[in-house]
Amino acid sequence: MLGAEGDAVGRLAVLGEEFWGWRSRQTPRTRDDIPRRDRPSGWLPAWSAGDVSGYLVTLSGFEQRLAAIGGDLARSAPVADYVDGRLLASAIARARFELEVLPLWRRDPWFYLDQSIGTVFDSLLRPPPFGAGRVDELLGRLAAIPATLAIAEENLSGSLAAELCASALAVAPGAPGDLETALGALVEVVEPAAAEALQSAGAAAGRALDRFARWLAAAAPSADPLGGAGRAVLERWLYEVALLPYTPEELLAAGRQEWDRAVAFELFEQHRVADAGWPELPASAEAQCKAERAGEAEVRAFYVSQRLLSQPEWLRHYTNLPLPAWLAPLRWLGVTDDLTGPGRLGEDGVSYVPEPTPALPYFYRANAADPRAGVIHEGAHYQQLALSWANERPARRHFYDSCPNEGIAFYNEELLTRTGLFEDAPVSQQIVCNFLRLRALRVEVDLRIALGEWSIEEGAAVLARRVPMDPETAGEEAAFFAATPAQGSSYLTGKLQLWRLLADAVGRAGEAGGAGRVAGDGDAGGGMFDLQRFHDSVWRNGNVPFALQRLDLLGDGAELARVDELRAAAGIAAGPVPGRPPG
Repeated sequence: MLGAEGDAVGRLAVLGEEFWGWRSRQTPRTRDDIPRRDRPSGWLPAWSAGDVSGYLVTLSGFEQRLAAIGGDLARSAPVADYVDGRLLASAIARARFELEVLPLWRRDPWFYLDQSIGTVFDSLLRPPPFGAGRVDELLGRLAAIPATLAIAEENLSGSLAAELCASALAVAPGAPGDLETALGALVEVVEPAAAEALQSAGAAAGRALDRFARWLAAAAPSADPLGGAGRAVLERWLYEVALLPYTPEELLAAGRQEWDRAVAFELFEQHRVADAGWPELPASAEAQCKAERAGEAEVRAFYVSQRLLSQPEWLRHYTNLPLPAWLAPLRWLGVTDDLTGPGRLGEDGVSYVPEPTPALPYFYRANAADPRAGVIHEGAHYQQLALSWANERPARRHFYDSCPNEGIAFYNEELLTRTGLFEDAPVSQQIVCNFLRLRALRVEVDLRIALGEWSIEEGAAVLARRVPMDPETAGEEAAFFAATPAQGSSYLTGKLQLWRLLADAVGRAGEAGGAGRVAGDGDAGGGMFDLQRFHDSVWRNGNVPFALQRLDLLGDGAELARVDELRAAAGIAAGPVPGRPPG
């Protein structure tokens, strides 16, 4: 007969499978590309008051079941199983945060652009062919738009946030025309009958989008100021969802320190090669894609030659394709890439690029100058996600919070730059240093907006002036941070935790007199720390918050213990996995 811990582990596995099946249907669509998930066949967003009430009932059931399991996990289960239990607790906390703590479904009209036309955009991201199944999916999502937007008016009435309303109004009036243009372009890749059906469904969806934009314009004058999310809300996210062992003030101080460092590094690079000019733009999107394919192969070969990260034979490629006509009008709805999913590990990850022009926005301009700049960040996302989707522990295959994912990609930029990838490309090194500045500044903009110290407009002005970046991108970033507190700071926060994890792993290996051990991999052997083995573990567990990776990898529960202390000091009740972590 199984002991208490064995029974708890089995019940945890069943609960996790049920929870993630539910989340595949319930999780709201977002503009961010990392949290995108495969949806069940026929999925449609559902956000009526009745739907939300049902979600809360189901969520309470998950919380009660995890609480019943949690004691045994905290007391006696192996560390890896305890980690999986804390992971599930953070995922449940995130669902409650979205539904009750910061309910964008009640305040943010952008939320409903995401749940309506945004779902159509997502259906268009995967490269052709557009067979009958994909056309049916598109038709279903188009047909759902009028009902979704009618629900939006009900849910937002009386609770609309003025600043988020202004952000949505910047794009909503043009949405019907953008949708019409996008669907019209599909005539190139679908059967004539399908094209006609899509345009008919799109016309009805366009009318609903137009009505919503007009309703929004009429409601805007009476909308309440958003303000910041507030300290209490921010701390709920930091300690319950992201499992971060830092106060907001510590994060702000870290952001300032990183800013100073980034400014110095960029200056050093400019001083080192003072006359380095930006390369000419590629002649076409096709030429840029060809350069990216060569750059991606170079990056992967560099990982192997420098013993930085394994490249399994089954791992597909991150590749660029020209931005198709059916996506271009809708690219304001999110990152134009398809990073595949757990059921599509045999497909390449794709990022679409527009025609190169001097007026390209910030990130597009950098990637056109050297496509490897995109490979070392978005390409790192693709590889990390694919490796995590193949994790032997199902609990670790899911997205939880952006800190580990963005932290890994941000760390990867500096890793490859410092180890020599761009030795022959001084401008590319300057670009990476400018990325450092942007992501350091995001911490201050993100957190000061969340704490109510800056408005969206003030945050956007700081980004535009101090990175610098184009005002359009700066405005989009600041508005996104206002609706998703702590996401903008996740890049630096995750990277700092990863650096500390690496330093402590190296220190322990030194104390042991060798390369040490990485969990699950046995002895590394040799005298030098096995950086490749360390990175393989971190990438494979790249969806797991670093406080939990630390516990799993080093048996060190100090960061997680501080998370629990900060949570208690903030007056936040303990979650359903109680007690101090093992170790």
